[in-house]
Amino acid sequence: MHEIEYKILINEPLTEDIFEMVLDGDTRDITKPGQFINITIPGKFLRRPISVCDWEDGKLTIIYKVVGEGTEVLSYMEAGEYLKALSGLGNGYDVALSPSRPVVAGGGVGIPPMYALTKKLVESGKHPYVALGFNTEADMFYVDKFRALGVPVNVATVDGSVGAKGFVTDILGDHDYAFCCGPMPMLRAVYGKVHGGQFSFEERMGCGFGACMGCSTKVKGGYKRICKDGPVLSWEEIEW
Repeated sequence: MHEIEYKILINEPLTEDIFEMVLDGDTRDITKPGQFINITIPGKFLRRPISVCDWEDGKLTIIYKVVGEGTEVLSYMEAGEYLKALSGLGNGYDVALSPSRPVVAGGGVGIPPMYALTKKLVESGKHPYVALGFNTEADMFYVDKFRALGVPVNVATVDGSVGAKGFVTDILGDHDYAFCCGPMPMLRAVYGKVHGGQFSFEERMGCGFGACMGCSTKVKGGYKRICKDGPVLSWEEIEW
């Protein structure tokens, strides 16, 4: 973990309230999909944790939703400006544990880390099936980018405006192992339909690196800090 100063290359809306930001800077601490950075927001005391969508040497992509004052400030920042962030936080997805044909299930702002994950699965010789869930057609983003990876992609929208009418659980297909990220009701529903997998959880965080214990959550056999021991937990250890 290091604090890195990043230069903003791109900060543009993908939908009305979802933005893609591409950063130039050190990515050495990012080693697995599902990790996150914790961004210092000008004028705000607490950092904002944002999942890594994709990365390569010297370039980092994040996707965030404007949900409060902090992310609103982030959305006003322009290319050429700089921001600081703690990089490479969290325990990401372990691609080596994946079976040959897993399902990659993402919902809403839980979708971004699944893009890098899908890339890594394909690179490792796996054959993932991707299931993405949105509220409406207007909320959709990155679907074409997933399809460009050469994997089957299915979409569900709550209002039925695109793809299947319903939720991610309605388009999971016949899969026993799931990689999953999304809102808690979605995680719980996907969990009940598979027999193994890796699930990324969200909790309110203070420090972002395990010191404050503010994001501890109960698992089988004890507690884990979502920021450090997670955000990815195995299907076997999750306790609802």
